[in-house]
Amino acid sequence: CTQIRIQKQHSPSGVYEIQPTGTSTLIKVYCEMRQTDGWIVIQRRSGGVVSFNRGWAQYRHGFGSLKYDHWLGLEKMHMLTKDTTKVWTLRVDLWDHEGGHVFAEYRDFRIGDEGTAYRLHVGTYRGDAGDAIHGAYTGVDQNGAGFSTFDRDNDNCSTCLQGDIAFDRCTDNHGGGWWYSSCGSAALNGNWHSSDDPKFWRSGLHWLTWKPVPYSAKVSRMMIKSG
Repeated sequence: CTQIRIQKQHSPSGVYEIQPTGTSTLIKVYCEMRQTDGWIVIQRRSGGVVSFNRGWAQYRHGFGSLKYDHWLGLEKMHMLTKDTTKVWTLRVDLWDHEGGHVFAEYRDFRIGDEGTAYRLHVGTYRGDAGDAIHGAYTGVDQNGAGFSTFDRDNDNCSTCLQGDIAFDRCTDNHGGGWWYSSCGSAALNGNWHSSDDPKFWRSGLHWLTWKPVPYSAKVSRMMIKSG
């Protein structure tokens, strides 16, 4: 997306076809164009129309509408970030139901292949949302975690507790697929909740270093760029 932005300076945000380095595959992505660069949107949530309560095959392939709420697909994320000559940045934008906005950026973002359960790797954090991926407290670091769905459990939770509620899988508690690790402070693929009642849900769009009381964001967006 950044190359498109540089080559065609007046390119608007929208759906473009790109070719990941080292492959002959063309994939369609949504490019969020900024003043000097472009970002590939890999996740967007803004309502409850698109369900994120899906199994491994759909999280692997991707779902939703690129122009609206969607998940790009784990295989495409791996294909994009496996080139070790590039350094990718992950940006997470969060909007609350009261009009506030925060962000988190992670350098050196990449996703492993399916044999690693699409293991998550992130490096240095910056932003004002808090470093939820590395954890709000000790023992919940999601960096290095494999991806889990309700039909493919790769979390580090045998019997986990939230309050006085016990559960065997993080997907049972948080909903949706994610890089869970006991179960962690970040989970953006749970059930979307309206502004009428966004607090205290076990499942939601959670980023606990931003709002420590479980609070489901109104909008989330995850984007990546190289360079």
